[in-house]
This record gives sequence, C-alpha cells and structure tokens, in this order.
Amino acid sequence: MAILQHLPALQVTVPLLAAPLCALMFRPRIAWCFAILTTWATFAISVAIMDQVLEHGVLVYDMGGWAPPLGITYVIDPLNALLLLLVSGMAAIIMPAARLGIGVEVVPRAQRLFFTVALLALTGMLGIVITGDAFNLYVFLEISSLASYALVAMGTDRRAAKAAFNYLIQGTIGATFILIGIGLLYMMTGTLNMADMAGRLRAVHDTAPIQAALAFILVGAGIKFAMFPAHVWMPNAYTYAPSLVSAFFGATATKVGAYTLIRFIYNVFGAEFSFETMSIGWVLVPLGLAGAFVGSLVAIWQDDLKRMLAYSSVAQVGYIAAAIGYGNHDGLVAAIVHVFNHGLMKGALFLVMACVILRLGKADMNSFRGLGKRMPITMGCFVVAGLSMIGVPFTVGFISKWYLVLGAMEADLWPVAVLIVMSSLLSIIYIWRVVEVAYFCDPPDDLRVSEAPAELLVPTVLLTVLCIAFGVATKITVGVASLAASQIWVMP
Repeated sequence: MAILQHLPALQVTVPLLAAPLCALMFRPRIAWCFAILTTWATFAISVAIMDQVLEHGVLVYDMGGWAPPLGITYVIDPLNALLLLLVSGMAAIIMPAARLGIGVEVVPRAQRLFFTVALLALTGMLGIVITGDAFNLYVFLEISSLASYALVAMGTDRRAAKAAFNYLIQGTIGATFILIGIGLLYMMTGTLNMADMAGRLRAVHDTAPIQAALAFILVGAGIKFAMFPAHVWMPNAYTYAPSLVSAFFGATATKVGAYTLIRFIYNVFGAEFSFETMSIGWVLVPLGLAGAFVGSLVAIWQDDLKRMLAYSSVAQVGYIAAAIGYGNHDGLVAAIVHVFNHGLMKGALFLVMACVILRLGKADMNSFRGLGKRMPITMGCFVVAGLSMIGVPFTVGFISKWYLVLGAMEADLWPVAVLIVMSSLLSIIYIWRVVEVAYFCDPPDDLRVSEAPAELLVPTVLLTVLCIAFGVATKITVGVASLAASQIWVMP
C-alpha cells in the first residue's frame, strides 16, 4: 500500500496536526476523545513501523523527496523503532485516563488546552527519536521541552510554577549545550545529516572542535537525561506536575534523552572515538553509579511518594548512564533494555499515585495507611511494579539488572557489577516502607475510599501486567535491543 511508504512522516505529522485542532474544541471532553484517537493512531503507526523494520531492515524516508544531505531524512532502525513504540504506547495507554486526572490536578483555566500541549510534547519526543538530521533533532527537542514546561506548570499546587521555571532554566541550558555541540559538528563537517556527518568526522576526530562538540553534547544530553549531578530539575518537576504528566514524562522524557546520548556517542562520533580516544566511560560509569546510590538513598527518606518515585528515577537513570559508559555490546543492550523496561515500571507507579490522589487528594506516606484493604487492585499494582523496580525474577526489572551485570562483567568491571546489585537492594527499603504502611497499618476510622474508576484503573493494571509479560517473554525487549546494539556497535 502507498500509505505504508509514508508511515515515518505520519508518525510525526498526525499528532502535530491534531494538536491545534484540539485547541479549537471548546469542550474538554471532545478534545479528550480526539486526543485518544490521535494517540491510538500514532501507536498503530509505530507498531507498523516496527514490523517493517524487523521485516525489511532500516527504513529511510526523505522529507519532500529531498535526498540527504540537502534534505531532512527520517531514519528508523531497531533502536528508534523501539523508542517510538515506547513513547507512542505510553501516550496511548495514559491518554484515556487524562480526563479524570485533569479534573483534579490541572488548574481549570488550563484544562481546555491540556490536550493540545500534551500532543505537542508527544510530537517533539517522536520527532527527536525518528529524525536523522542533527539540527532537526534540536528543533524537536525544543518543541518537546516547551510543551513539557507548560504541562508541569498546569499543576494545581502553587509550587508547580516554580518547578516549571527551574525546569525551563536548566532545560534551556541543556538545549543550548546541545546546539553548540551541533554547531561545532556542522562547522567541521559542513553537513547536518547524521549519517553523512559520521562519515566526515573520521577525518577530523583529532581536532579540538570535535572533542569540544562531544563534551558539549554529553553535558547537554546529560541535563535532559537527568543524569547525576544534573538531575536537580527532576524531583520538583515530577512531584508538582499532574500525576498523569509525571507518569508520561517518567516513562518517556528521560528515555528520549538517553536515546539522544546513545545516538550521538555510537552513531555520530563512533564508539572508538568516544571510548578509546575520549574515554567517556570514565565519566559515565562513575556518575551513573553515584546517581544510582544517591537517588536510592534520598528516595528512602521521602514521605511524599511522588518525590520518592522521582528520586528513584534518578537512580534508574544512573543505571542507564553506567550501561552506556561500559563501551561494549552487552552494556549497550542493557541500556536499551532498561530504557524500555523502566518506562513501563515508572509509568505504572505514577499511575498508582494518580489513582490515590484522585480518591484522597494527596499521596504522602500517611495517606497510604490501610490502602491495601481499601484499594486492593491499586496497591497490588504498586507491589508488582515495585518488585520489578527491585529486580525480582519474572519482572522486567530483573531482565534489566541481569544485562546491567552482564555488561559490567564483559567490561571486566566486577566492582561495578557488585555496586549495581547493592544499589538495587536499596530500592527494597523505600518500596517496603510503602508496603508496610499500606498492608500492616490500620486505616483511619473515617477512611471511606474505593478503587479509582475504570478509565484510570485499567491503564494502571495494563502497565503492571506488561511489567510481568515483558519480564517473561523478552523477544520484543531483549530481542530488538540486541538487534539494535548489533547494528550500531562498530568498534571491534
């Protein structure tokens, strides 16, 4: 079919064109229904793209028929096909719950435009993942970032505006660093097409501008990625944003940042230059481990459970950074697998917070007293997703931790493997604190709550089930991640 040839373009243009149409719909319910259809269509396109990539190999789509390096090209391989699946899939799962979420967690004056901004954020993330043009990646990064700042600011908590402002300042610094790095690359290669740029870089690897470009992009992507110590924007942004926004960002935003880092390190600069010449592994691995320990330790002492999950994300981002820094095939597989798996886990946990906030209006530790009896399905989802975060067998978390350890062993970094296991055990403490309060403490006498409505509870259960399903059947995650790593790993 002719339409199949244009799926890469439709992946971005469908949500992009749908966003302003939502703004014209003055009834939030109509806009919500339209946004659901848009996200489902976007997810269907990503599934079709994944099928084509697995069947036919890398897809190349020249926008407007302009061939590279003059035109903008979309290039889809197993790596970004998996990321497209994650980003669009999370949007498709979370959007049906958005109507209830915005009713209690979004300021009334912003509710009509919520879906417009959400679709723009989705467009930006999809564009970052699918484009093969470095400057086009920056443009989509800005689209996604501006929409993200607005979504965080829509929270009803007065601190949401301050959190969004801090996010904006640090996000702008990160984007500026990335833009400077891209500018240096263009100055030395004369092209913005990533594939063409990678070929021309081989002749100028030993020059100072290229080395500076790697440093700028590493710092900029690290800020967007919330890699320790550039993570300070994340806790407040995730805590004070509406819970459904936290669920979507927790599952996708940092993962897109990780993708950007992987794409530049392995495809543009090349693994040999990045790891042998510039030795970035000596930066990524220590910072990743530091983030894993600091994030987990701070999470243990949090009473606000959304903040606890935000610091937990700092730890999980640390694992991804360390895996990228291994500089080997298994480490790359571990990073890609954990990008996908952590998206499922964190999306499920933040949706649990949305269910509790809908019923109780808050998500602090005290409000969870006795909820195991009052909201058994919701708390069951928390337990399963929490066990996955710990890395219990038959969950996606176990698959991630297994490949993280394998990657460290392949790199002869036995102490790193031990530290990864030790830091994973810290997550038992903060997950157990919630389980203890929910199941072993008596609920207040005046507590009269029930499960959240189906349109919020069903997405929560679905993501929880996927945490088990992809932990048992790993063909999509490990299979695609291994294929992706094999295609972009070129250093002997």
